[in-house]
This record gives sequence, C-alpha cells and structure tokens, in this order.
Amino acid sequence: MSTLGIKKTYKLFIGGKFPRTESGRILEVRGPDGEFLANASRASRKDFRNSVVAARKAASAWAKSTAYLKGQIFYRIAEILDGRSDQFVKELVAHGLSPEKAEADVAEAVDLLVHYAGWSDKYQALFSSVNPVASPHFNFSVPQPTGVVGIIAPKRGSLPELVSAIAPAFIGGNSLVVLAGENALTAISFAEVLATSDVPSGVVNILTGHRDELVQEFVKHMDVNGVLLCSNNAEEKKKAELESAENLKRVSLHPDKPLSRSPYHILDFQEIKTTWHPVGV
Repeated sequence: MSTLGIKKTYKLFIGGKFPRTESGRILEVRGPDGEFLANASRASRKDFRNSVVAARKAASAWAKSTAYLKGQIFYRIAEILDGRSDQFVKELVAHGLSPEKAEADVAEAVDLLVHYAGWSDKYQALFSSVNPVASPHFNFSVPQPTGVVGIIAPKRGSLPELVSAIAPAFIGGNSLVVLAGENALTAISFAEVLATSDVPSGVVNILTGHRDELVQEFVKHMDVNGVLLCSNNAEEKKKAELESAENLKRVSLHPDKPLSRSPYHILDFQEIKTTWHPVGV
C-alpha cells in the first residue's frame, strides 16, 4: 500500500526544545534540482534573544561541569550521530551530495566529535602556566570559558562545517547560540542528536534563518560574550568588528569553510584567569 509522503517541518532548537519561530515565517528547503524537500523555520530577532536567555541560564552549570563529563557527553553525541548515519546520508544526498561524499561527511563529523572529546581534559594543561613573580607567591594562569558564544557557521552548512564550528567552543565550557548555514535540514537533525545525547538544556541552541537579518544581532547583543564569524565577506566582517566594539565582545573571524582540528580553536573562547597564592614559610 502506498503512503502519502509527509514533508517534515524543521523547527528551531532553543532551551532543549523545538519551538516554531515566533514570527511564523518559513524557509523553503529545496534540492539542487528545485525539488521541494521541507519547510524550515526562519528565526527572528526575538527567537535569537530567547536563545541568548536560554544559553545564559545554562552557562554557569556547563562551565563548572568536569572535563570528564564533557568528554563523555561528546562521545555520546558521536555515538548517536553514528547510529543515525543512514538518516544523515539520505538528507545530504537530497541536497545534492553523492552517497560516497555524504557517508564521508558523516564519518568526518563523528571523528571531529571524538577528537574534541579527547581534548576535554587536556587543553587546560596545554594552555595553563606557572608564572615567575618577584614576590613570595605562587602565580598560576589557567583558561576558563568566555560564557555565551554566538556561532555563525559556514554558509554552505555541511555537517562537518557545522560540527567544526560548534565543537571547540562547546567542549571549552561555553554555552552557544548557533546560526546554521543554508543546509537547515542537517542542522536541525543534528539538534535532534544533541537533544538525545545528555547535553543539558540550553547549552547549545540552533537557529535557521537569514544571515543578513541576524548577524548584526549576534554582535550587538550585550549578553553575548563572544562571536565566531565564518565568512569571506569583507563588509560583513568589518561590520561585525565595528558593532562589537561598543560592548567589547570578542570576535573571532574565520574563512567561510570548516575550522581545522586544533586545540587553539578552543582557546579562541577562553579567558585567562590568574591566581596569586602566598608561599608558606
């Protein structure tokens, strides 16, 4: 018996839930041949502000979580993503990838998660130091999370691009508001993986929408502590730096492509805390 093909409506991911956009607007997602694939929510500025509230609420607990717990959660995300690989391959093929390329993209995303899970309890030792001081004190400098970080992912929005942008700031103890690229289906399907992977509600929030409408909100919002902008547009990057000057927000600029695997991308959104302790006599 044939069944009616039901086209999925992809919602936003805010505070661990999947709400529709408050504006009621949608994005029509189509394949390379113009075939209609699904509707996705077109996030508004209010959706963004709601995401920041959720991220701020979750920030403290996630920052204080142990490195062991963060690493275990990353391994769990990788497990579930790997277990749902057939679904992701199907979605990526619908977007025009060959089955071989789609399978490679999913495998690369899984590898990225495992890679950063391994750094969870190591980057602190790499970037910490004991500083020589001319007084009877121990002086230590250690990294700690920046806070709420906005991620503007690469435009194409492939799965490895999305994961490479999210993972470093995430494993570093920051809570995130993510503006996904053009592949809205993959971004929200990945949100479904996060929602079932023991990630605390609000730590990662994913929006689908138009960059020209939302990028300015990311850099202007006073309760966003840092922004990663993946872009090749010189005007967009200049605007982000100028808009962030008023609130002294840290803006990390990267080309519109996947981030390389490196613990230094974790350091992009770490603050260095220095502690003095008197030497006992």
